[in-house]
Amino acid sequence: MQELFTILFLVGFIAFFIFFILTVLAVRKKTGKAKLRSILTGVFLVMCCVGLYGIPIPVESPTNAGNEQSTVVDQEENQPPLFNMTTDEFKNAFNSIVGKYRLNDLGITKLDITESQETDTSTFNYNFTNELSMVGVLSPDKKIQEMMLIGTGGFGEKTGATLMTAMATLIMTSNSEYTYNDAQDVIKDMGLLNSDIDLNDFDGATVRNGYKYRYKIQDNNISTFGITAAK
Repeated sequence: MQELFTILFLVGFIAFFIFFILTVLAVRKKTGKAKLRSILTGVFLVMCCVGLYGIPIPVESPTNAGNEQSTVVDQEENQPPLFNMTTDEFKNAFNSIVGKYRLNDLGITKLDITESQETDTSTFNYNFTNELSMVGVLSPDKKIQEMMLIGTGGFGEKTGATLMTAMATLIMTSNSEYTYNDAQDVIKDMGLLNSDIDLNDFDGATVRNGYKYRYKIQDNNISTFGITAAK
């Protein structure tokens, strides 16, 4: 079963990335294929998210037993507001944090929403830069269901710093009482700040307040940070 979810994630992610680029190109060139490609982009995003959720997190060493116990406690707490937000509410909350911490480069102007009647789902996306984008899935009642940041260009480059800041902003958006230091603690729990991190192949996750935060690096080029409901 793990292999099936892994295949779903890889196929979904690769196809999503390709069709996302094709959709952007179609919109710019006005070829008339943008609508179909955007629908396919949403379908492959859902496939990618299903595969990502189904891949189990590696078991941590005994030295992290304290963190595991804390994770169990966190799962029992009430889920914060993020997954009860509409896209407009999310944008306002996100931009409020951007303004508070003066993260001007991360302000969201408008989220592009794509409706898919075939799969009865809605997706949204936003490009912060050419190397950093955000995608998400909406529930049938138009509330945020899950979301992901996608960064390209290598974690060690400028993209890595921007991605880390965007991750912290999303974490604070999902936990309205969190400060920037709290967000950094979440990133630290995922193992991303360890000195021996492998920038070519990394997969770390943690659970806080009903949310599963997961960060992955593939081939020191593509980085993804996802937020889903912990179950």
